[in-house]
Amino acid sequence: MRLARPKFSEAAPFAVDPLDAAGFSQLLESALTKNDSEKKQDVIGDYFVAPQMFENIYLGETFTFYVNCTNESDQKVTDVSVKCDLQTNSQRVSLNSNIHEVVLEGGKCSGQIISHEVKEIGQHILICSVNYKTSSDEKMYFRKFIKFPVSKPIDVKTKFYNAENNDVYLEAQIENTAATAMILERVELEPSPNYTVTSIHCGDAEELSGMYLKPRDIRQFLFCLTPKDAPSSVYKDMTNIGKLDMSWRTSMGERGRLQTSPLQRISISGIRIVDSFLKKTYDHDDIAQVFVM
Repeated sequence: MRLARPKFSEAAPFAVDPLDAAGFSQLLESALTKNDSEKKQDVIGDYFVAPQMFENIYLGETFTFYVNCTNESDQKVTDVSVKCDLQTNSQRVSLNSNIHEVVLEGGKCSGQIISHEVKEIGQHILICSVNYKTSSDEKMYFRKFIKFPVSKPIDVKTKFYNAENNDVYLEAQIENTAATAMILERVELEPSPNYTVTSIHCGDAEELSGMYLKPRDIRQFLFCLTPKDAPSSVYKDMTNIGKLDMSWRTSMGERGRLQTSPLQRISISGIRIVDSFLKKTYDHDDIAQVFVM
């Protein structure tokens, strides 16, 4: 069973006429409020509602679930062990389970909360395997499979601009591709050892620390990367500028975090020639030394 935070119930606002001389509107409102104790003028109710379905799981979030092993018979079982694995499109991950060689009397149970950071998108399969011995010392075994998809919560698009002073400007567009709104808490560029970074933005820093993004909303960020002291001949090979690090929270406070792969800027000239015979690569100022027939 996946552990998810409950959500506020949605109340149906009931409009009444405050100037109703007969007083029927006020009596009706009073009866409805007394029935369920909700304030009918508020869209969000006062009560929590438990999750009714397996909700969406997004890349970068923590998948938390509760595994419970119950002895539904009236006989004692021994050596109960539970193993949990998570199968993705590329690998099978063993999750830490502490239910090993447990003795369960009839009607008793043993459970554990397990958390795992989701690092891949696509179909996932949670595999729970149970081994135990019956009262007659017979070994038993069964498995349960739970399938769920993992989607991408945000989409990142980048553009690079090379300045004459060797500075590199990075424009990053971040789009909320999730089905729910999110608060973008932090967007930082972790530069490579060859660069220092400066964030360029308008407005207060406090405003940028908690940006509200509805589904399909896009926010833009601009960073300036300045090369550290290095001769120009070395600078042309410094194509790795760093990684974007992003963290957010969804409506009920669930935290997510993603980091891009190393971002690569293009060479200054925008031209690169690969000599497959000599196995050499020529960039910008090296182009003048190559004679192509």
